Amino acid sequence: MVKTIDRRSFLGASLGFGLTALCGGRARALATLEESRSRSARFEEMLSGYVASGALAGVAGSLGYGTGQAEFLADGTLSRDGKIPVDADSLFRIMSMSKPITGMAVMMLIEDGKIGLDQNLADFVPGFANPRVLTDHPHSMESRPAKEPITIRHLLTHTSGLGYFSRIEGPLRDAYIKHGLVPVRTDGKSLPDTQDFDYAHGLAEFAERLATLPLLAVPGTRWIYSMSPDLLGRVIEIASGMAFDAFLEDRIFSPLGMTSTFFTVPKSEAHRMTSLYAIRDGIADVLVDPGPSSVCLDPPPFLFGGSGLLSSPRDYDRFLLMLAGEGAIGTTRIMSQETARLAMSNLLPPGVDMSQALVSSEGFGALGSVALTAQPDGKGAGSFGWSGGAGTTAFVDRSQGIRVAGYGQFIPSRAIPFLDEIPKAIYEIS
Repeated sequence: MVKTIDRRSFLGASLGFGLTALCGGRARALATLEESRSRSARFEEMLSGYVASGALAGVAGSLGYGTGQAEFLADGTLSRDGKIPVDADSLFRIMSMSKPITGMAVMMLIEDGKIGLDQNLADFVPGFANPRVLTDHPHSMESRPAKEPITIRHLLTHTSGLGYFSRIEGPLRDAYIKHGLVPVRTDGKSLPDTQDFDYAHGLAEFAERLATLPLLAVPGTRWIYSMSPDLLGRVIEIASGMAFDAFLEDRIFSPLGMTSTFFTVPKSEAHRMTSLYAIRDGIADVLVDPGPSSVCLDPPPFLFGGSGLLSSPRDYDRFLLMLAGEGAIGTTRIMSQETARLAMSNLLPPGVDMSQALVSSEGFGALGSVALTAQPDGKGAGSFGWSGGAGTTAFVDRSQGIRVAGYGQFIPSRAIPFLDEIPKAIYEIS
């Protein structure tokens, strides 16, 4: 197991957090120091276990307290047939961990007064002025006018009525694929039924095509995993007057010092790329996307705000650190404390049907889950974060002063318990 931070610095940060947040005297501070050591050891053991067992080629993790320096853990190699070790600067397909970044970008424009939380989507994409909703899904494309407009709040909370091509069946799924509304990079091997279609080229075309298709539900009534984060990329472009990737670079990545987060990995950085594997019999050994020649080295057809980013553990911790600092890292502030708190609060419309939610008993903020109460896996009330479809997860637990991320590279992400075991290791839940 590789540790890429000086242990003394990390434990000093944890002790400092214990003294500041708990104010319980020397005995309590020492107990907090011991807790941080135990937590780190459990996390390290959990991660390394997946490499030692042969289940995963390589893993990484980060663990930080308050706004202190993080500890980075890593084990294994970038690929099964390679010898380059995984470390804090290795590049991972973070997939849906892109969503909270897109969500924060929207919240920054809300703070700027360029977007309204409850503003009609049609103000930015006129094609959505008269949305229609399916009446006989998944059997037909028959539809009726929706009773409500789609708002920015709906897009941020997956309550817009939009769907996602890989999570629905029937003619709407076929229409999504036919129209090239497939926000994931593929050479056809991992998604064999999506080889023959014309990708939407650019976010403007993506939004226009999506606007021609009906919704699965009336906006504001049901939580449905959707392409709304990808659509928000276009809203960001229109509201800011900048390309989506340029906005992220200018307002988030550059100020936070995130130099290794990309939609397209520069070929000069290919040596840092992890390989992606599919799970077979509990082992990630079916090569899907080799790191050195990854599809992620070529530009995507459009910028996937919901799944398109690649990042390193060190870089993504900068984003988590900003969330822990409620909009700031040290003296560098990218959004107000009020905006950051709002983004990580429950933004769901009242009375939403959450029966299809991917996470139970939780609220939803700006493209991330929000724990409304203390969770069975140990996360405290108010915890905010999300996971990625290639075996990654990250969250900030401000009530307990912890930020955590874990990284594998495998699909499907729930084929092994890797993601669920991360918070259990952090909070010592059996």
